[in-house]
Amino acid sequence: MPFGMVQLSPDTQIRPFKQSYKWAAGYRYEDTTILGFSHTHFSGAGHSDLGDFLVQPIAGDVKLEPGEIDLPHSGYRSRFHHETEKAEPGYYAVTLDDYGVRAELTATTRVGVHRYTFPADQPAHLLMDLRSSIYNYTGKVLWASLRVHADGTVTGMRETRGWAPARQLYFAMRFSQPLVGHELYDREPLPQEYKGFATPGTSPADTQAITGRGLIGVFDFGELRQPLVVKVAISPVSEDNAIANLDAEVPAFDFDAVRASARSAWENALSVINIKAESAMRKSLYTALYHSLMAPGIAMDVDGSYRGPDYQVHKAEGFHFVSTFSLWDTFRAEQPLMTLIEPPGRTADVVRSLLVSQKESPFGILPIWQFQGLETWCMIGYHAVPEIADAYMKNIAGFNANEALDAMVASATYAPYGHLGEYMKLGYVPVDNDGEAASKTMEYAFDDWTIARMARRMGRNDVADTFEKRAKNWRNVFGKESGFVRPKKADGTFRDPFNPAQAGAQSGFTEGNAWQYSWYQPQDEATLIQLLGGDQKLVDKLDAMFNAKVDPKQYADVEDIAGMIGQYIHGNEPSHHLAYLYDYAGQPWRTQERLKQIVDSQYRPAPDGLVGNDDLGQMSAWLLFTAFGFYPVAPGTNEYVIGRPFVDEATLNLPNGKHFRVTTENMSDGNRYVGKVMLNGKPLTRSYLRHEEIMAGGELHFVMSSTPNKTWATSQSARPYSQSTIASQKPAEQD
Repeated sequence: MPFGMVQLSPDTQIRPFKQSYKWAAGYRYEDTTILGFSHTHFSGAGHSDLGDFLVQPIAGDVKLEPGEIDLPHSGYRSRFHHETEKAEPGYYAVTLDDYGVRAELTATTRVGVHRYTFPADQPAHLLMDLRSSIYNYTGKVLWASLRVHADGTVTGMRETRGWAPARQLYFAMRFSQPLVGHELYDREPLPQEYKGFATPGTSPADTQAITGRGLIGVFDFGELRQPLVVKVAISPVSEDNAIANLDAEVPAFDFDAVRASARSAWENALSVINIKAESAMRKSLYTALYHSLMAPGIAMDVDGSYRGPDYQVHKAEGFHFVSTFSLWDTFRAEQPLMTLIEPPGRTADVVRSLLVSQKESPFGILPIWQFQGLETWCMIGYHAVPEIADAYMKNIAGFNANEALDAMVASATYAPYGHLGEYMKLGYVPVDNDGEAASKTMEYAFDDWTIARMARRMGRNDVADTFEKRAKNWRNVFGKESGFVRPKKADGTFRDPFNPAQAGAQSGFTEGNAWQYSWYQPQDEATLIQLLGGDQKLVDKLDAMFNAKVDPKQYADVEDIAGMIGQYIHGNEPSHHLAYLYDYAGQPWRTQERLKQIVDSQYRPAPDGLVGNDDLGQMSAWLLFTAFGFYPVAPGTNEYVIGRPFVDEATLNLPNGKHFRVTTENMSDGNRYVGKVMLNGKPLTRSYLRHEEIMAGGELHFVMSSTPNKTWATSQSARPYSQSTIASQKPAEQD
């Protein structure tokens, strides 16, 4: 379901942790076997976990181990062919060739619903493997339990030590057909010095409950003449809550009704945008919209109970608690997109979930990378801050602004986090003890600027003054002679030798290098231009980045590097705004050229149609914004920088009931430039839109051309936002 807590899909391989990157979502198209179907997944994360409560239907003899891919029938995995797959929003189906079982899946928000059609002449079984986990390793399951109730309900839980340590998840499962038997096994993977005493029962078949670290349940139904429907609800809190979720959302065994409801929900969710474009682009854009509507997802039970970052149970009062916050990615475009297409209550839920997480955090700070309410400490920055500030600046209500600003300041001043203490003392993060120091300085400075924006508007000028100064800290690591951001030591000198192409461990940069990070000051691009020596110098730097000849081996040991165009790396977020920077230098036609280059090479409607992970919707949100012709380079400005469209027409059906249409004239592959832009029938002479102009409804019209218009939006007053002027510029450090 849109933003569902259950995300039910097939897992094709479970590899040891260090071999798992390619299977971070559980499924890879080139695989030939399916292990089973698990109930929790990430949509394109650069790290992973989950794959909870894997089940596999089995006809005939049961094997308890997955078996080998190249040895059919060696385990419970089954071969399959793509020709038998059917996938659509809210529904998936495939035939498991080794068993002759037709498997179908659908879901509600908290319940996965399965329908399995077995061969009539073989006994039907359902295996549940509580050992299976994405990014697995021996000992990852700290504890688990399985229980078969007298009425046939099966419940259980497991606690894992993965990306979010000590994560607990519970389930309740019911079947449309009566059980004729069951077997519960503990195939403990580690030596047991202490085993305790045996539970009642003399065999796996007469044991009603079991606990351990290697649990497998097999549930037997005999020969079936009709499909078996299986309902599995999950809960972060308890087995009882999982049962309550099951009863509330799927009281019957009507698979088709649940499927129809899921389809209807997706039809409504996807109808927020009407797109007219050539076939491949239209398919890519609706796929992107689908991807963007998966996270942050519901992370609470039907009664509002959830597990917070303190591992305690809390209750959401008056809002929906959501989680899966890939904030390093999503603050850039994914969450800004939601402010345009989702009801304000959705963004209010996001903000309030962030705020209660800050209150419940043992460290008193906002989430960094959170899922199922638990912190992972992945990536850098405090990027919950720009998401909250962006919501406030857009007049989205439903949260206490003063409490929000206090939480933002608390996060930005918590000295033990990410060398913030040194950042506050020195005005930058020194590289002496931090291999990502330069990236942190750049990202902290932007986050600080969003705090200042919100504080100034609220009239909290003391806070605004402090953080406006901090927003300029990026200048402290910019080397004027080299024209690059550089790692700086605690003694105030730049680290030598310096190679702007150096990436990886101890480079000073996060999943990138100086070629990407030197231009990350969306709050202050005018100062960047001045430091470089003028508009053309920025254009030259951007061209050098895009046109560089790069050996991919340079990034062999760096995570998430994909989609390279020279030193531009579209598969990773620090590059996402870079094509739009030509607008800031008064050359919007160069932005238009680069966007065409990026879209043509980085997106297509195919199994390998994304160059990297989707990063919980950010890659998709970039394409959607870009296809509409504008992009939120600096969330918090309430401005969208104009690029060029990739649609014939698109209508945003805004949550306030109004409609904003993007229309085009002379759209073709050869007409890659914008000749003229009209807003509500009048010429638009600047290279940005304001948020309020979109929310008012209306029409943005592009006249496309085969030649660039080098007079449109070139003046200083026509360019997007920057906080700086020459008079306020702080000199950069000399290399």
